[in-house]
Amino acid sequence: MFEAGARDFGRFDLQHRDAVEFLRALPPESLDLIVTDPAYESLEKHRAKGTTTRLKVSDASSNEWFSIFPNTRFPDLFAAMYRALAPNRHAYVICDAETMFVAKPIGEAAGFKFWKPLVWDKRKIGMGYHYRARYEFVLFFEKGKRSLEDLGVPDVLAVPDVLEVERVRGGYPTEKPVPLLEILISQSTKPGEVVADPFLGSGSTGAAALQLGRRFRGCDVSPKSIELARARLEAIP
Repeated sequence: MFEAGARDFGRFDLQHRDAVEFLRALPPESLDLIVTDPAYESLEKHRAKGTTTRLKVSDASSNEWFSIFPNTRFPDLFAAMYRALAPNRHAYVICDAETMFVAKPIGEAAGFKFWKPLVWDKRKIGMGYHYRARYEFVLFFEKGKRSLEDLGVPDVLAVPDVLEVERVRGGYPTEKPVPLLEILISQSTKPGEVVADPFLGSGSTGAAALQLGRRFRGCDVSPKSIELARARLEAIP
């Protein structure tokens, strides 16, 4: 494991630790982009009602992979994200509609400019009962001012070959598809820059970053996630 404060960490650095602690331990302004998908609190609502078998408490469920990140910790998370990001950089936080209303004002209070929610069209409906969702939001925050690499990409993210990316089925319970993450990373970084994900999961953000010639730092509270992600990233040439 690389030391948390080390700037020279090779292609990637994975740490088994809490997301906020991980970000606080990094050198200030040492990251070029954060792309992350916290295990947001509203997932508990779906788990309690049994609206998805992928979130129920069982040996095959997400209960084995992650703990819920409570809304009360968002102020600490956004403050740590803002501190760790270099000036004139972006951050993307993937969440549902309920969490968006919690996260947006907290991110702004930490110093970020909130541009808009991007919509990830997953092509197939997901959990729930009433108007079952086939989308998630990607909250687009900015520290300072940085232009996107391609100003022609729409914010609905639902056209062929852009961000209409079918969700991953099987395996890690809330895995995000690499093509989706590649779009965000390509839009907000250049080759050689450092991308971070403090909720590592299966390592999809890291895989997208390495495949695009970026460097990656990530952490997770689950040893299983670290093991899975490390094997995945080591296999990328």
